[in-house]
Amino acid sequence: MKLHSLVLTLSLCFTGVGLAESPEDPWESFNRKVFTFNDTLDYYFLKPVAKGYQAVTPDVVDTAVTNFFGNLGDVVSLVNSLLQFKFHDAVSTAGRITFNTTFGLGGLFDVSTGFGLPAKDEDFGQTLNHWGVPQGNYLVLPLLGPSTVSAAVGIVPDRMINPLDVVFENPDNYYALSVQLVDIRADLLAAENLAQGDRYTFLRSVYLQRRDFLINDGKIKSDPFLDEGEDFDDF
Repeated sequence: MKLHSLVLTLSLCFTGVGLAESPEDPWESFNRKVFTFNDTLDYYFLKPVAKGYQAVTPDVVDTAVTNFFGNLGDVVSLVNSLLQFKFHDAVSTAGRITFNTTFGLGGLFDVSTGFGLPAKDEDFGQTLNHWGVPQGNYLVLPLLGPSTVSAAVGIVPDRMINPLDVVFENPDNYYALSVQLVDIRADLLAAENLAQGDRYTFLRSVYLQRRDFLINDGKIKSDPFLDEGEDFDDF
């Protein structure tokens, strides 16, 4: 998950979009077992490593690492925008990659947002959904966490599209993936206290609401606040 995705997720929680009643979760028994496994692994290994990384890494370096991997992820968004025939977004993302790679020193600095080229978050799972493939059931993946069937299927082609293996040779690409994972986890530390009640249910609700938000390009189909006649801008 990119940092802007985290911000979007949190914003959904506080705009009335997040934490709506969750869709049916027929695989909940299996999902909870995987969730417990992931949670245990995170508590005893990934979270302590992320805290250590955050403690020794200056903010400017932490931001640069996030930007660098975000720039690589923009290539995935570009390809999926083309596959969805979202040509305006594709041109915008191509410009974003060009600016950040050249003027942003290989993506270490996000100069594109200042030029009016915000990041787009497109993946192959969204491409499948765009062309009529259902999201499928909610699914918690070992190590990777919350997903849906279509999003899980999209992980493989997105990984093939990502230029990480071009930038880093084997085995450096695996080291880079590890750094990216730790960087993402460190960025999420500040959001941990937002979970209320049953953490599994909370995270499922947030993930599915965010997923719907991305698939519909930010167009909210049903919002209880809007149904009461309120203007979304008021939130």
